[in-house]
This record gives sequence, C-alpha cells and structure tokens, in this order.
Amino acid sequence: MTLTLRNNFFKGGIILAALFLIFVAVAGHVAFSAFPVSAESAALRSQGWSQNFIQSFAEPSAYVPFWTMLGAAVYSLISIIIIYYFFEKTQSPEILFLSFFAISLSFEFARIMIPLTGLSTFPMLYSIVAFRSLLFGRYFGLFSLFAASIYSAGFDVQKQQTVFNLMVLSALLIAVNVPVDSLIWDSTFVFVKGYNSMLFTVEIGIFVVTIINFFISAYIRDSRAYIYVGLGVLVAFIGRNILIHSDTWISPIPGFILLSVGTWFACSKLHKIYLWL
Repeated sequence: MTLTLRNNFFKGGIILAALFLIFVAVAGHVAFSAFPVSAESAALRSQGWSQNFIQSFAEPSAYVPFWTMLGAAVYSLISIIIIYYFFEKTQSPEILFLSFFAISLSFEFARIMIPLTGLSTFPMLYSIVAFRSLLFGRYFGLFSLFAASIYSAGFDVQKQQTVFNLMVLSALLIAVNVPVDSLIWDSTFVFVKGYNSMLFTVEIGIFVVTIINFFISAYIRDSRAYIYVGLGVLVAFIGRNILIHSDTWISPIPGFILLSVGTWFACSKLHKIYLWL
C-alpha cells in the first residue's frame, strides 16, 4: 500500500470520527432526558471484567454511558489526527492498523440509539442495526491490533489491502450472525447477544497471541522497542475495555487515561523505530 493511499485512509478516518463525534453530541443533547428511563429498563449490569469487580460496591449511573461514548469518540478523533500528523511521511505497516483500532472506538456512538428509541418513535430495527455496527467496530478494532502485531513480526507488507479486506469481512460476519435480544440491554445500553462466553474466549485468545507477536518481533528484529510497543497495546486494550464497559463514575476516567496513554506509547515507539530506517 502506498503512502498516499494509506494517508487517504487516515483522512477518511478523521472525517468518520468527526461525524460520529458530532452525532453523539447532538443525539446526547436530544436524548439526555431519556437516559434515566433507559437505565432503569436495563436488565443487567455491564459484563466487562473490570465491572465484575466494581459492581459489587458501586451503583450504575444513567449518564455514564453517554460520557463514555463521548470520550471514545473524542479519543478516536484526536488519536487519528495525531497519527496522521506524525506518520504522514513515515512508512510503517503497523501504524495503519493501530489507526484502525483508534477509529473503531468511534463506533461506540451506536449505543445512544437505545435512549433515542425510548424518546421517539424510531423503529426497533434502527437500534438493532446500530448494535450490529457496534459489534463490527469492536471486533474490527480487535482484529486491527492483531494485524499490527503480525506486521511487526515481518508479515508481507504488500498484502495490507488483503488483510484489511479480511478484517472487514470477519468483523461483518460476526456482527451480522451473532443472535441479538433486542428487548434486553445492560447498563451501558448494549443489547444482550448470543455466544457470549465463546466470543469472550476468542477475544482473549486473539489478544494474547497479539501481545506474543510483538514480543516475538523484538527477538526477530533484535529491537527491544517492539516490547514497548506491545506493552503500549496491552495498556490501550485494557483501557478500552474499562472505558466501554463503564457504568459507574469510578472507571471512565482511568479507562480513558489508560487507553490514551497506551496508544500514545505504542505509536511513539513505532515512530522512533521507523524514523531511523
């Protein structure tokens, strides 16, 4: 993939993230009064691993999901702008996929459809489509980190577009085929989906392999910098999971900080690696 084409992906990501941020801000203003009703109708708490610890002593807040959606959209827009600024003339196959991870957070906007649907006469179909968009974004982000790790380990750079197409197809297949219960949602305004345990196991497996790939890259390329890239990705992934599963005021800020710091750390180490090539 040429630098021009890659930079066009960056520019498209900036536009997409900006549009989603505007949508979250406007829709959040319109539906703000409906958040308490939607929260009261939530059948269960968020199932994130961090939430399993927090929910034992902290009650959910109706407005936290909105601020986590907004925070994810802000992170997405700022991250892709910074990546474009620093890597515009720097060839790095990994950074394309780290940028896709950043862009994937903007798909959290879809959760706001539940309060919007409760406030107006939107057909439930809109909320289901939005939820499947959310699923696509989350798995696309996970696959993006995995793709970045295999390129750090020396995968053929000429196959970037093929890998991108496979990522999109895989995320779409999951998003379209997972069963959804549109009448039950959790405290972060996410519908309950089928195969939850199986998908969680797959996610953990893919991410463990992702981190191992970065460590292997450090050995293959004889560069400890890839260890730091892997650690940055690990911190960003943990922060992402804390942020998107937050339903109390305790966790969104730590999640946002970990996500931002991890992304910055990984990208800055990559920039140093390729700056000297």
